[in-house]
Amino acid sequence: MIHYSVMTKEQAHKLSEVDRSEKIDFIYECLGGIIHEIEAGHECATWDEQLMKELQERFVYELEHGGMGIGAFDGDTLVGFGVLAHQFRGDLQDRLQVDLMYVSRNYRRQGIGTRIINELSQEARNRGAKYLYISSTETRSAVYFYKSNGSELTEEVDSELFQKEPLDIHMTIKL
Repeated sequence: MIHYSVMTKEQAHKLSEVDRSEKIDFIYECLGGIIHEIEAGHECATWDEQLMKELQERFVYELEHGGMGIGAFDGDTLVGFGVLAHQFRGDLQDRLQVDLMYVSRNYRRQGIGTRIINELSQEARNRGAKYLYISSTETRSAVYFYKSNGSELTEEVDSELFQKEPLDIHMTIKL
């Protein structure tokens, strides 16, 4: 049975337990506010050592600065997690970003990601946010996941996040 809990920075080492690998059939590109589907047909591996180190540092940074992490555990094994960033964004400073969001390959399509998004949404509401801001990887599975959880393309793309990940699909979920 999966249980959920708020994560601490001391649990950063557990992020390596999540298997982010997936077969990527399609990716999306956003041009002029319109999403275009492009066939991809390749396998995305799980993290290598350098990527994991960067992910753990990002996780710790957010938690040290007031962000919040939610973990999904099968026993003691971390099978999914999401991080609500600490920094408000947008012209009205009314958006909090879903900074990290992953569910292990063998645990997808079981409601785990939706439960994590719901927990992050509630925390964002509690902090006064009106929207979740999502800079989603451009894969069809990620974009469909966020769309199925109420996201829409944002009209106000965050320039800092766009510079970091120009291929990402930028969306918001109204809280």
